Amino acid sequence: MELLTPLLRSSAVSACFSDAATVQGMLDFEAALATAQAGLGIIPAEAAQHIGDACHSDLFDERELAQAAALAGNLAIPLVKQLTHRVAQQNAEAARFVHWGATSQDAIDTGLMLQLRQALALTQSDLNRLIAALVQQITRHQDSVLVGRTWMQHALPTTLGLKLAGTLDTLLRYRQRLDEMRPRVLALQLGGAAGTLASLGEQGEPLVSALAARLQLTAADTPWHSQRDRLLEIAGWYAGLSGSLGKLARDISLLTQTEVAEVAEPTAAGRGGSSTMPHKRNPVACAVILAAANRVPALVGGLYAAMVQEHERGLGGWHAEWESLPELVMLTAGALHTAGDLIAGLQVFPQQMQHNLKLTHGLIMAEAVTMALGEVIGRQQAHQHIEKQCHQALTQRLSLLDVLLDDPVVMAHLSAQRLSELLDPQQYLGSARAFTQRVLAQASAAISGENHHE
Repeated sequence: MELLTPLLRSSAVSACFSDAATVQGMLDFEAALATAQAGLGIIPAEAAQHIGDACHSDLFDERELAQAAALAGNLAIPLVKQLTHRVAQQNAEAARFVHWGATSQDAIDTGLMLQLRQALALTQSDLNRLIAALVQQITRHQDSVLVGRTWMQHALPTTLGLKLAGTLDTLLRYRQRLDEMRPRVLALQLGGAAGTLASLGEQGEPLVSALAARLQLTAADTPWHSQRDRLLEIAGWYAGLSGSLGKLARDISLLTQTEVAEVAEPTAAGRGGSSTMPHKRNPVACAVILAAANRVPALVGGLYAAMVQEHERGLGGWHAEWESLPELVMLTAGALHTAGDLIAGLQVFPQQMQHNLKLTHGLIMAEAVTMALGEVIGRQQAHQHIEKQCHQALTQRLSLLDVLLDDPVVMAHLSAQRLSELLDPQQYLGSARAFTQRVLAQASAAISGENHHE
């Protein structure tokens, strides 16, 4: 639904899969095919010129193409028919060489590759934007202490910097995967009717090389009409990214809950409101990201199922990709763009974090006391003893410090001052800062490398 595109598919990537972009992708293939063939002497240069002049999507009737595709079984058949007609209007002889030696799937798959290449470039730009926003927030909050939660319960103190660094670390790996996979997956499709290019004789292989170079795509070793792993690798990359963004959104949405209130989404007029409750401030960005994370697994699952294709050209499996893959990419790209806005404008409330650290009246620091006592009486015995004291604190509604100060076993080995130090969340962060700094260093190196590459 176009009405929901600004909400769910807000990235510039969505334009890559418009009807006009889909038609233009196939036309770019046809124009490049003719030019490459002319360069090899397969067709006349004048014919290639006329074909190229006609390969502009605004010259084509999309509604007519759609209706004709319903009968033909794909968009390329009526597109080639329209293209041939348009070329014939200018030069009847040139029209003979439209789509020379190619098949419908060559045009559709290569056109899709050109769309995906643009989509990946735009996605990388938004990924870099989110990485930069995370670096800023992590740098700002690497020492902001908050409750670490396991199984949705208070566990130990951690930092917001480390929490966000986990996402940054993940996104840096997605960047690396993208760089590694791009030359592998963005491949030309040119195989002709049955994947042999028989109609081109000995000129088939030279044409593959020439056309791949012209389109700046990888020259595949074999046509991949029914081998869809390249598309699955792209889909898998986007699906994984969607899940990682979903994890980020889930955590942030939980931190925005009224009872927690440690962070909040960016504010803007009309953002996150309710139609009935004036006080509401709903985490709408998180909702968009989570919607993508919920929908994408089903889409990628369908693409995996579509891999089982028959012989040299699939029946139905190929068709199943046409809407699923673009939708998957657009949803994930929309979530990524939204995540960039979310992190860049994320509001953080350190005072509320300090308040929440005190909710258990020191119980969150029980491990620190256990480890200190364990150095003297053994870890297991210390664990059992402090666990008993924690239960007493809960039952009697006392602070852990009060209970421990009345405990002769603890006081025999730990002073009151030592207990106060052990119960300070700021003093029990372990390697949090070191981990955070390591990821920031990796991000800095990646950003420097990107700038140098540019």
